[in-house]
Amino acid sequence: MADPTFSIGRLAQASGCKVPTIRYYEQVGLMPPPARTAGNQRVYTRHHAERLTFIRHARDLGFPLDDIRDLLGLTETPTASCAEADRIARRNLESVRHRIQRLKLLEAELERMTEHCECGTVDRCRVIEILSDHDKCLADDHPPAP
Repeated sequence: MADPTFSIGRLAQASGCKVPTIRYYEQVGLMPPPARTAGNQRVYTRHHAERLTFIRHARDLGFPLDDIRDLLGLTETPTASCAEADRIARRNLESVRHRIQRLKLLEAELERMTEHCECGTVDRCRVIEILSDHDKCLADDHPPAP
């Protein structure tokens, strides 16, 4: 029995990806080019659907496209060491931890801004004051003021 085939619309619906996203993944080489019908419509296979699911899951976890490309490349040699995949995942874990740390600083700054807001006039607004003067902000990695 032959594997099922999908139109791009059915593949999009099954994967939760939008049609332009699938086309983009093909354009940048993450998805192999599909076969075409006599009318030049794309015809996808189960392999395409599985690969798209992999890409979608990796994107949901925050992996950049270059890392996904590298991970997909690793799948072409199933008996190779997974050390490189582990290295990629660990690097992304560190990136996520850094973003979480930045978000916590952002949360603290926003709390501080809003707690000290007296809802008076704009010329005495703590939110506007802090946004105007980086020196009053808790975050220490702002670019220098012009």
